[in-house]
Amino acid sequence: MEKTLKVSFNSPQCGWMSIGFFDGISEFHTTTAHAPHEAALPELMRILTALSSEGGNPTGKEGAISNEYVLKWNRDPEEFDFRFIRDGENLLIEIYQYPTDERESAEREVVFSHSGTVKETVAAFAETFNHLYEDRDTDEFEFNWRQPFPYKEFEEFKKRIN
Repeated sequence: MEKTLKVSFNSPQCGWMSIGFFDGISEFHTTTAHAPHEAALPELMRILTALSSEGGNPTGKEGAISNEYVLKWNRDPEEFDFRFIRDGENLLIEIYQYPTDERESAEREVVFSHSGTVKETVAAFAETFNHLYEDRDTDEFEFNWRQPFPYKEFEEFKKRIN
């Protein structure tokens, strides 16, 4: 069975955004909140920018800072860690769910895991980021997400992957 990753970030509504991950074997859908992790969307773009090229990092300077990143996001009261681990040309994504904002490791559960190439994985995110960007005015992104669209991070992401 094919494990091509599909990522969907739907138009935000009232400070919430529905997101989904599907790879033909496993599937995970949830909603995420714009707060308290206000920088989650731009940070996700920075992480993927860093991981998309050998030796890249979020600051744009040469030399990798890390091959592993953890992004914190939430649904209230649940919290999530999106863990990204690069190993050569492969990228592992693990999404952990915590039942509360206390984020106790013993209580976390892996709700989605995908291993693929860096190129394929980043391309899946690029497709959904492009849709968010293209629909930002129609969907009143800033009003509905309650924060600005991350233009700078999106442009850096696009530059790095092209």
